[in-house]
Amino acid sequence: MKRIVILTGNELRHQFFRKKIALTEGIEVIQSFCETAQQLLKEEVNDDNILRHQHLQARLQSEKDFFELLVNSAEDKSNAVVIERGSINEQKYVDAIQALNIDLIVVYGASVLKAPLLQAFPNKIMNVHLGLSPYYRGSGTNYFPLVDELPECVGATFMYIDEGIDTGEIIHQIRASYNYFDTPSSVGNRLITDMTNVFAKLIIKFNSLQKPVDVLFNSYRKLCKNKDYTEASVKKVYDNFQNGMITDYLLNKRLRDSYFLVQQQSSDLFL
Repeated sequence: MKRIVILTGNELRHQFFRKKIALTEGIEVIQSFCETAQQLLKEEVNDDNILRHQHLQARLQSEKDFFELLVNSAEDKSNAVVIERGSINEQKYVDAIQALNIDLIVVYGASVLKAPLLQAFPNKIMNVHLGLSPYYRGSGTNYFPLVDELPECVGATFMYIDEGIDTGEIIHQIRASYNYFDTPSSVGNRLITDMTNVFAKLIIKFNSLQKPVDVLFNSYRKLCKNKDYTEASVKKVYDNFQNGMITDYLLNKRLRDSYFLVQQQSSDLFL
């Protein structure tokens, strides 16, 4: 039985994550610290930004479609406590977590962790970054690959946390899965579901994790910024879907994936 603390947000997707992890056999969630929402993109979108507004509304509805049933109906074994965003680095929380006698800290969607907490739990803080490092870093790292017509670069990176931003040692990576007639939101939320299931397996197998076999990442690198979330970028995403981007990827998946390699644990680990 792995005794863990979860550090996460408090949006619907985060509630789904902590509840689903806590319901997994072999995992005991001693405490979940859920940070209040930061300023969201939707708060920056004015009525004039029609496409951006519509995209964010579609994303919110899709999250409800994917996550609301479990969140509203499943037993909550995650022992959640809501705290102010950024306060997890305060010494009182560091002390509180240290007193819980846990095996591991699991992070999804929390604010940046700083030295006191990192130093208290060396090599015992496992984070998921929704994006494929090192190809895409920053904000919206599963949005901008769809702008750039690179669906093979949408995914999740599980890593140990260090003092950089998305620079920790990679543990495992997964790509998004696609279906014909997907939307940007269905792709993203299916990925969160897959990520949650894989994260649970990594937690259970934590003591058996090995350094993934090194792969030769190509030289493609992009730092994504909120200011690049423009009306034009949203139009480009939906045009790409309308123009067969996903069909083209699925028909050429093996070749396209081979240009953007990922690091993974042995498949035997998940048996």
